[in-house]
Amino acid sequence: MTITNRQVAEHAFLLPLYEDDYFPDHVLDRGRAVLLRLCERIEAERPGDLAALYRLTEGATEEFNALEADFEAAGSEIETVAREEIGEAFWFIAQAYGFPDADGEQLIAAREW
Repeated sequence: MTITNRQVAEHAFLLPLYEDDYFPDHVLDRGRAVLLRLCERIEAERPGDLAALYRLTEGATEEFNALEADFEAAGSEIETVAREEIGEAFWFIAQAYGFPDADGEQLIAAREW
């Protein structure tokens, strides 16, 4: 599925992490794919309220939880900088899809990082 939201389609997700050699690009690519799949699901399912959005972001957050092992295997981890950047990406997505009242912490409440 192609992302139709222009703001999202043009956004460089996780860019600060790609610019830091501590974070392996091949794992960041998987994280970026998680974010893009979240956008595709939002566009396909069109959540009508925050509760529906949070259900979608919970699944994406759990995918990031699974990536922690990949980060560790590559000598990295989802630490403070990465945690903030990932959280910011979720918040950006919520805003771009018309959820200005989304709570940043609630968007990633299922996180284990």
